[in-house]
Amino acid sequence: MGTTGFQASPELSAALQRVLVDLIELALQGKQAHWNVVGSNFRDLHLQLDEVVDFAREASDTVAERMRALDAVPDGRTGTVSASTSLPQFPAYEHSTAEVVDLITERLYAAVGTIRAVHDTVDAQDPSTADILHQLIDGLEKLAWLLKSENRKV
Repeated sequence: MGTTGFQASPELSAALQRVLVDLIELALQGKQAHWNVVGSNFRDLHLQLDEVVDFAREASDTVAERMRALDAVPDGRTGTVSASTSLPQFPAYEHSTAEVVDLITERLYAAVGTIRAVHDTVDAQDPSTADILHQLIDGLEKLAWLLKSENRKV
């Protein structure tokens, strides 16, 4: 009886690494926004940003632990994250609530874009891991909808 189960290929590992760094960066940028948002509806947005951060942190942990379960090695070091994330850099200083809604919504969709870009590769090699990606897409798109609704004019 063997001592190893399914192991991630280099391609699968790289795909999951791309997702991981975007989720870590999303959590960091969400906190940056949380600390520096000002303006009307501040408190609600301040709390909503914590929901984004909590989701991104939990999701990054899920992805990293899935990588380990498949004998892949996640790399969440700051240099790796800053060098390889697809999320645009978050601007410095204070930002209005309306600006923060747009900035974080853009970053939520950037993270979703990465997950969608790697989905078929992941699904072809490991449908179980693709199921995790489906849950992440659902959660991130829901957060984006809730957030961008703050700026929507009817």
